[in-house]
Amino acid sequence: MSNFSGYIFLFLAIILGIISNGFLKSTNGFTIIAPTIFCIISIIACIFCLSKAMNVIPVGFSYATYGGLTITAVTLFGVFKYNQIPNLYGIIGIVLIIVGVILLNTLGKTT
Repeated sequence: MSNFSGYIFLFLAIILGIISNGFLKSTNGFTIIAPTIFCIISIIACIFCLSKAMNVIPVGFSYATYGGLTITAVTLFGVFKYNQIPNLYGIIGIVLIIVGVILLNTLGKTT
């Protein structure tokens, strides 16, 4: 598998992670069956894609990128769907996560 396909799987894992985590609130604590099944299927597909990405991309890079971008996007999802606006410290934290992901992927080295 090439580097490009690894990044495609990582992109898919991020999208599926956003979908599953973004709609998790609509399960109402896993009491509403349809959104619960949707979240379970999407998180399983997410983990599958993340594991495929880790076959090519180093584990630290792939998981940090997945985690950072998913956290950022789910926060934005919460802002738009549930009107949950983070305070100043939350915004600073999200910016630091994004900067960390950029630094890791551009300047980070593995041996």
